[in-house]
Amino acid sequence: MHPRRPTVSLVIPAYNEEGVIRQCVAAALRQSVPAREIIVVDNGSTDRTAAIVRRMQREHPEAPLHLARQDAEQGLVPTRNVGLGLATGDVLGRIDADSVLEPDWVAQVASAFQDPEVMGATGPVHYYDMPLRRWGLKADDRLRQLVLRLAHRQHHFLFGSNMAVRRTAWEAIAPEVCRDEADLMHEDIDISLHLAEHRMAVRYVPAMVAGMSARRLEDSPRDYRRYVGRFDRTYKAHRIDRKVLRIPELLFLSIYYPARTLRFIHRRAGAQRRRGFGSFTAAVPPVPPSSRARRRAVRGRRRPDRP
Repeated sequence: MHPRRPTVSLVIPAYNEEGVIRQCVAAALRQSVPAREIIVVDNGSTDRTAAIVRRMQREHPEAPLHLARQDAEQGLVPTRNVGLGLATGDVLGRIDADSVLEPDWVAQVASAFQDPEVMGATGPVHYYDMPLRRWGLKADDRLRQLVLRLAHRQHHFLFGSNMAVRRTAWEAIAPEVCRDEADLMHEDIDISLHLAEHRMAVRYVPAMVAGMSARRLEDSPRDYRRYVGRFDRTYKAHRIDRKVLRIPELLFLSIYYPARTLRFIHRRAGAQRRRGFGSFTAAVPPVPPSSRARRRAVRGRRRPDRP
């Protein structure tokens, strides 16, 4: 007798994501196996994020699409926690507002969690606003598997744009996860390390594929270094010192300038194709900044930036 297929909820924290939230929710609605519920948690957005989700609710009245608000605190961690606390599925999927799930994502997650030993799962991503997407997906998959082998499978990290956690596992670690009020850590790695402390297994699922934006490359070099430094700060908070775990950090730093240049050329070429004429040097529409960049701007109006 086969075990019952677990139900999957989707939680999407969002702050000023009007440029990407529609495509994110649309992909979540187009699943071959429907999610039990899709919960968008709006963290006090000042743009049309909430209005777009409400419109999609009217467009899809039969869909289990819910909009929640979290105005008490500014930040990804409290917003994520509210969404995970509201979700009722056996498995809690957590993606970013710029994630675009493959149509079989929920099915792949449900299949992975039919194994009762699996408490968390993550998969590869491709960058849908970069060239060579198929190559990028293969490279991302191989890198994650390489890091897993080098770490002797002792540390297997979830990736916030493409992750899922069993609800009972989340309930066990929810009181312990770091609040990170200073916004210095990678909250997905923090969840992974708390699962590891409870000896809860995280599985890498190559078929659990999501797209995401490469808009992080729009950050200034200083902001990008600060973002990448979250790896080391998260490890230090958990008193972990393993050189192999620095591989993702070093890789992200090494690809910044080449990938940023490639993205610039790709966007310019795309803009020229859309116009069909005009100079290659014409202006390109700006990319919506990442949620953390927008939150940092909000905090910057209240207190000086950290050195």
